[in-house]
Amino acid sequence: MNKHLLSIDDLSAGDIEQLFTTAAEMHDVQRREVKKLPALRGRTVINLFFEDSTRTRSSFEIAGKWLSADVINLSAKGSSASKGESLRDTVLTVTAMGVDGLVVRHGASGAAEQISRWIDVPVINAGDGTHEHPTQALLDSYTLTRKLGSLEGKHVAIVGDLTHSRVFRSNVKCLAKLGATVTVVAPPTLMPAGVGDWSKTAGFATSYDLDAVLPSADAVMMLRVQRERMSGGFFPTAREYTVGYGLTRDRLAVLKPGTPILHPGPMNRGLEISADAADALDSVVLDQVSAGVAVRMSVLYHLLAGEETK
Repeated sequence: MNKHLLSIDDLSAGDIEQLFTTAAEMHDVQRREVKKLPALRGRTVINLFFEDSTRTRSSFEIAGKWLSADVINLSAKGSSASKGESLRDTVLTVTAMGVDGLVVRHGASGAAEQISRWIDVPVINAGDGTHEHPTQALLDSYTLTRKLGSLEGKHVAIVGDLTHSRVFRSNVKCLAKLGATVTVVAPPTLMPAGVGDWSKTAGFATSYDLDAVLPSADAVMMLRVQRERMSGGFFPTAREYTVGYGLTRDRLAVLKPGTPILHPGPMNRGLEISADAADALDSVVLDQVSAGVAVRMSVLYHLLAGEETK
């Protein structure tokens, strides 16, 4: 692995398999009565979040603590950044305290990469603007491999608000590296500009017709409609979006038996996913949460443990 994890582009298929092998070992730790491992004892990890987050930040916090690292959470609202301090000064100030790793979420695309140029410690991108969210893609693929085995040749449908989704951008890269075929589905207003050219080079398909894609899918990933990022009318009404692109009870019935249903959360129940689908036997939404801790433990271990503990 590289020194940082900024994008799925930083990982080869071999790196991903190695992360998954370690994640499987870390997953076993969750079942123990005492969940601590000594791998990162004496290391300090800062979770520096300039955007609100529950799942990702707490997942990284638990992952670090179960590896015996000292984990400190900092949010922009409670830091000098809220007083006008620049991103560079904030990051340099934090790392000057002797931290060993920085987990960063920021609203600007490319922020994590820029930060990695300013400092000497490993940087993990926990989501930057509409660019990427690599650990989410890793945990999604890890969850699928535990359900389906090898992803080689498996057909994965990614459905929803693609324009505003960093999860989609990381997932198509990660799934492609693992041999899956991907179809992304969205209304024309939520299909990213230029996606046609990118899909040709990245090797995924695009569709506006969810009902045509679902019957052949081996897994379905529903994405949250990010209304907080929308400044205009991307669709007329919530009901119309659900009718066209929601995973409703009727659409659930056309899926192949055993098709895993994923959602990175938080879910808009009744909008992009019905309660029937979210709570279905084949829903792996909670498996994704559990896998998130294991995968992030694996990432932290490989980036921060050092050669002496490997």
